[in-house]
Amino acid sequence: MSNADLRRLDREIRTTTKKLEAVRRGELWPLNGRERRAMLRAAASGAYRTARGRSTGRAETQMESTASAAEMRLTAELNALYGERQRLITEAAREKAAKKSSGWW
Repeated sequence: MSNADLRRLDREIRTTTKKLEAVRRGELWPLNGRERRAMLRAAASGAYRTARGRSTGRAETQMESTASAAEMRLTAELNALYGERQRLITEAAREKAAKKSSGWW
């Protein structure tokens, strides 16, 4: 393990955390292409239905489910990054303990 690996992971964790907060605020920039297209399609559908004087319930539900899926994806990504960071730290501690016990200081 090197400090560069930890710094890279920490940077990815910060970036993913910012994306997750932005999704929770309803921003579109952290969404991937498929999610962004689904949101825009639902918004266009809702605008069309509003112009026709109809209910927008289905479009709103679609937008909420897309945002929820993006939030779950980013949460899973964040958990994976934290797990990888912990693995690297544990691996470094084992190496350090092995060196110390073998007499190589």
